[in-house]
Amino acid sequence: MNIRLLFIALAVLVAGHGMKVEAASLKSVFKRAKPSVVVLMTEETIQLSDREEVSAPGLGSGVLISKDGKILTAAHVVQTADDIVAVFHNGKSAPAKVIASEPVADIALLQLTKGVPKGTAVAKVGDSNKVATGDEIFIIGAPYGLSYTLTAGHISARHKPNTMTGTFSLAEFFQTDAAVNEGNSGGPMFNMRGEVVGIVSHIITKSGGFEGLGFIVSSNTAKELLLDRKSFWGGMAGYLLDGTLAGIFNLPQKRGVLVQQVAKGSPSALIGLKGGIIEAQIGNDQFLVGGDIILGVNGISFAARDVYLKIKRRLNDLPKGSKITITVLRAGVKKKLMTTK
Repeated sequence: MNIRLLFIALAVLVAGHGMKVEAASLKSVFKRAKPSVVVLMTEETIQLSDREEVSAPGLGSGVLISKDGKILTAAHVVQTADDIVAVFHNGKSAPAKVIASEPVADIALLQLTKGVPKGTAVAKVGDSNKVATGDEIFIIGAPYGLSYTLTAGHISARHKPNTMTGTFSLAEFFQTDAAVNEGNSGGPMFNMRGEVVGIVSHIITKSGGFEGLGFIVSSNTAKELLLDRKSFWGGMAGYLLDGTLAGIFNLPQKRGVLVQQVAKGSPSALIGLKGGIIEAQIGNDQFLVGGDIILGVNGISFAARDVYLKIKRRLNDLPKGSKITITVLRAGVKKKLMTTK
């Protein structure tokens, strides 16, 4: 009887010791990863009318991935930002600019423009192909402005590109039960080795808050589209008009892109694209109207399906100084806008 009790006591001690080791492991990995995470403070212009505009602040997260100051984040955090400031864990800050973006995968690459502040760390970008459902992960971000908040959980599922509804057709997503809220967008998801295996994108919710369905763009998607290909950043957010919406907007073709917002000083601004000025809702679709509708780029029409990648490749492959022509519908009239890359 005493021997049996001794074995039970030893089992409890071993189990308890294991839990302490696991907790300490997360604590230590978080401590090591934290200096690579940044809070992104943005400013963007909101057009109220043709003559009136206001500046609106934005908030997101990101992660430093290179010694020369490259930061991974979500495209929707910075796509139309006029100004971006990265704030590090030690309170130091540095201005940044977008150098590559892929809105249909919701990922973007920033470059710090005045060097990397001292006391920061560079995160290693891991191989997301090695991530499996059930793996433990953690996320660091700034939910509702609460900087460097840790949330932990598991990989709930994996979704290949074009297998989920929505506008992010190029993204491979991890689904996670680790809490994600406003301000987490663009922040890194780490594995338990402290490697970045994903970038926070969005949630699915009916209440407006987190309901256990967070979606993270895989690190390999980010590497392929931003580091290997260097996707062109246009500085514009758009909304695809097709089907019934194309008819409502009287498009002369089956599809077009309704310009929503344009970042100051971006290629889209320099070419003269105009964003929307009035909020509208048609059925379940919400967007800004009153801006240009893009019909084609460099002779490639948006009328056909799946031309986005063709246009992106064409723009990416153009040498510097090449001409770019965008055909738009402005106030019901076709117009050509031209610039150089």
